[in-house]
Amino acid sequence: MSARGLDAGITGWNRVSTKLVGVRLIGAVIGALVGVLVGAAVLALTGGFWIGWAVIGVTAVVTAVDLVLTRRSVLAIGWVLRDDDLVVRRGLLLSRLVAVPYGRMQLIDVNRGPVARLLGLAELRLVTAAASSDVTLPGLPEQVAVELRDALVARAEERRVGL
Repeated sequence: MSARGLDAGITGWNRVSTKLVGVRLIGAVIGALVGVLVGAAVLALTGGFWIGWAVIGVTAVVTAVDLVLTRRSVLAIGWVLRDDDLVVRRGLLLSRLVAVPYGRMQLIDVNRGPVARLLGLAELRLVTAAASSDVTLPGLPEQVAVELRDALVARAEERRVGL
């Protein structure tokens, strides 16, 4: 059994780009700046000394944890195309393994945020009939995301024709 446990017996995992670490770190820094600005505003405008410093302190702790775990959480994301489904894994503390059958896919969307676009990355989003089973696959190189989308659309159409 693999160390992760959930993905035992599944081989051929593909990883997302390590450039996703940069995207997530930029997001963490922006979040930290917003938290510090809110804390500073509370200090300056209300005189709430302890509240302002508490906001800044919580922001610092959350940012530090985020910076430490970002690389490992990106490395934990993987996907594999199997005969009947796409399997996606993610998560460090809360591991998630989702198998999406090709015949159940209703929408396959490629999204590109501004920072991800600068780094040549995209996110693939899969929508099925069950709202709780929507799956996103972040950090794919743009060309890989487009090719994967086209392959999934073709496989989904094949499965629906066979129904």
